[in-house]
Amino acid sequence: MPESKQRNKGGYEAPRAKTAAPKPNGRFFAPVMVGFLIIGLAYIVAYYLTQGDYPIPGLTNWNLLIGIGIALVGFGMLTRWR
Repeated sequence: MPESKQRNKGGYEAPRAKTAAPKPNGRFFAPVMVGFLIIGLAYIVAYYLTQGDYPIPGLTNWNLLIGIGIALVGFGMLTRWR
């Protein structure tokens, strides 16, 4: 019976981890992030203090959603801050 060809079995090498650290954010990132958080909070506070009449009178309860959306942009940036 013929013999099969021998395979070249190399040793197992584990995958290498990435050595490059993520780059830090720019100098503008933190002030913009804090700005979104403060503007969102101010928008919601203005909505409640004026009993739904302002910041935009015709939107009624949508004003609350807009304020929460602005604050969520700030929270989203907060998760990416380095």
